[in-house]
Amino acid sequence: MKTSGRFLGSPWRRSVLAALAGALPMLAFPAPALWWFAYVALVPWILLARCAPTGRRAAYDGWCGGLGFMLAVHHWLLPSLHVFTVVLAALLGALWAPWGWLVRRFLGGTPSAGRCAASLVVLPSAWLAVELVRSWQGLGGPWGMLGASQWQVAPALRLASVGGVWLLSFLVVAVDVAVAVLVAVRGVRAPAVACLAATAALTSAAWAWAPRPEADGQVRIAVVQPGMIGGTESGQRRFDREEQLTRGLAGRHVDLVVWGESSVGFDLAQRPDLARRLAALSREVGADVLVDVDARRSDRPGIYKSAVLVGPDGPTGDRYDKMRLVPFGEYVPARSLLGWATSVGKAAGEDRRRGTGQVVMDVGHGLRIGPLICFETAFPDMSRHLARDGAGVLLAQSSTSTFQHSWAPAQHASLGALRAAETGRPMVHATLTGVSAVYGPDGRRAGPWLGTGANTARVYDVPTAHGATLYVRYGDWPVHAALLVLAALCVTEGVRALLRPRRSAPAPSAGRARTARGSPARPGR
Repeated sequence: MKTSGRFLGSPWRRSVLAALAGALPMLAFPAPALWWFAYVALVPWILLARCAPTGRRAAYDGWCGGLGFMLAVHHWLLPSLHVFTVVLAALLGALWAPWGWLVRRFLGGTPSAGRCAASLVVLPSAWLAVELVRSWQGLGGPWGMLGASQWQVAPALRLASVGGVWLLSFLVVAVDVAVAVLVAVRGVRAPAVACLAATAALTSAAWAWAPRPEADGQVRIAVVQPGMIGGTESGQRRFDREEQLTRGLAGRHVDLVVWGESSVGFDLAQRPDLARRLAALSREVGADVLVDVDARRSDRPGIYKSAVLVGPDGPTGDRYDKMRLVPFGEYVPARSLLGWATSVGKAAGEDRRRGTGQVVMDVGHGLRIGPLICFETAFPDMSRHLARDGAGVLLAQSSTSTFQHSWAPAQHASLGALRAAETGRPMVHATLTGVSAVYGPDGRRAGPWLGTGANTARVYDVPTAHGATLYVRYGDWPVHAALLVLAALCVTEGVRALLRPRRSAPAPSAGRARTARGSPARPGR
């Protein structure tokens, strides 16, 4: 124990250990996909912050652990942003400093049963507050939310239909805290056991009683994935390959054909020849084609990424411009201050323009689709709004060619399972080069994944459903509940500080009191 204390006494060693502990949850996400590990992954980090000698040191442990977490879930950005990835991880890691302080506040020393019980609510609520802040697009968006690691667990998907990925994050952290209490606080185990039992009961109740969207048929959707195409004139060669693959779908009775992100590198208004070729494809296949145009617009300034629907007579007029752009990949936040990032990595040389609103498109056959583009599948509110607006199928167009040989494509594809389960709507994730995937309304796979090496067009029988999940009806209620818990904590701590008795100076002796009132002290004998 003394040796361990001396080892942890070094601030640098503690910081390194905290960063390593914070990186552990990454193993629960794809590609490792050890989903069960998420329920113990935070325990080393919690135990380290718990034994911090001071509250300030616990906050540092939270910060360093947050740095490790952010660097681990975004490690695939290192080839593009280089050292700037570490800078961003350090800035965002500071969001976990209050969480580390709260760990020591509730679990430090020999906590009472009341403090342990409170920690099972306060610490998951504080974690949700961190995820809420970092989910803002300008801070990188909700990539790597802890609850998203449960994308392949059927009971977890049912819970997602109740409270979204937020509820999953809350429960995962609560279980981690309970395990930490069982390991470190041997005298107070009842709250931890009660938390684990409550989690099991909540999961069972959601499985049995949460409303499920009712199946009402299926549609046939084709995903066209051309794979890596490099060299000169790659945009034209990609279009030619996509056209060839789509032509092979003739006679297969598809309802919609989906191309990936940036599948068309030219503005169709300036290239009417491409628009005519797409219209001919639509006639030949017997279905509309949803393409993604990544080009400078002719009708307004700037470069847009847009989902464009093309029918037998050409573009139908249905168009969705991407609203939430990838920081540094598609724009540089505060370019006047952070523009130097372009000199140390592959940050965007020119900011792309944003769309102004989401769109639900009618593609015929009674099918209404809600398009999302790439990074936007990480935002649960966007798919929820599309479901509320009447989308029967959620469609994501993506491309992860820059990160082809990393864990990013599989992790990106896994997000579709959460979005489907949350909304009760099937999700089609179509990519140029990454991992394409299709999920049913319950979040389960509706067919095999197309890996990063695939070069094909595949038809999926996609089950459809109607009805609204609790998450679609009530939105991010776990976040609101977590913020209320933290607000109550602040009020309680403030009242306790006001009522705490102040230390007063010792009362003066009788003789000194008389002297203070001006009466002469009685002379001694």
